[in-house]
Amino acid sequence: MPKTPDFFVGKTIFITGAASGIGQATAMIFAREGANVACADIDAEGAERTANRILQQGGKAIYTPCDVRSREQVRDAIERAIAELGRIDFQFNAAGAAGRRATFLEIDDELWDRTYDLNVKGTFYAMQAVLPHMLENGRGVIVNVSSMSHKRGGAGQAVHYASAKGAVLTMTLGVAREFADRGIRALSISPGPIDTPFQDASGTSPELRQRFLADVPMKRFGKPEEIGELVLFMCSDACEFMTADTVYVNGGGGWR
Repeated sequence: MPKTPDFFVGKTIFITGAASGIGQATAMIFAREGANVACADIDAEGAERTANRILQQGGKAIYTPCDVRSREQVRDAIERAIAELGRIDFQFNAAGAAGRRATFLEIDDELWDRTYDLNVKGTFYAMQAVLPHMLENGRGVIVNVSSMSHKRGGAGQAVHYASAKGAVLTMTLGVAREFADRGIRALSISPGPIDTPFQDASGTSPELRQRFLADVPMKRFGKPEEIGELVLFMCSDACEFMTADTVYVNGGGGWR
C-alpha cells in the first residue's frame, strides 16, 4: 500500500497480458486504488472483458489489442493510452509464456525464437516505447515479470523459458541503473508457480504440477492477486528507494 492516501488516484498504469492471470489481477487491484488502467493483450476480447469489469465497478479503463512481439503494435498501444488517459505513470509487463515444455535436446529454433520474441522482445519493446514519455514527465515505474526458473535453469522441461526470463531480469537491471538518476525505477518479480492459465497453456502435466507443488513449503501455488498486490507496492511512494532488484515470490520454494 502507498504511504499517501489516494496516491494512485488519477494515475495511469499500462499492463500487457491484461486479459487473464497476473495481468488481469493487477489491473483490478490498481483500479481498486483509483488508477486508470490501459489493458493490452493479444487476446482482444479478454482485454476488453478486463476493462469492462473495471468500468462496471466505476473505474476508468481502456483496452487495446496488442501482440507484444510487434514493435509497431506495442508503440501504437502506448500512444493510444497516452492520448486517451493523458499519461502513463506505471508499466507492468506481464505478457509471457513458456510456449511448451521440452527437454533441452527437444528445443528447436521455432520454440526458442518464439519464447524469446514473446518474453524478451515483448518486454524490450514495451520499455523502449514508454521510456521517452516517462523521461519527459521526469518519473515512472516499470515492473517486469521474470521467473523463479532463472535460478534453476528449467532443467528437463523449460531451459528456453528460464533463459528468456533470465534475460528479462538482466535487462531490467540495466534499464534501472541507466535511468535511476532521471526519475525512473525498474524492477522485476520472480514468481514461483502461480495458479494461472499459464500452466495449462505451456502443457504442464499433472505429474509436473505435483512436482512443482511438492517443492513449495507452503504446499500451495501462489495466487495472481498476491503478485498484483506486490506490483502495487513496488509502484507506490512506499517503495521509492527500490530499483534494479527482483523480488522472489515462491512460498519458500524454488531453491533446491
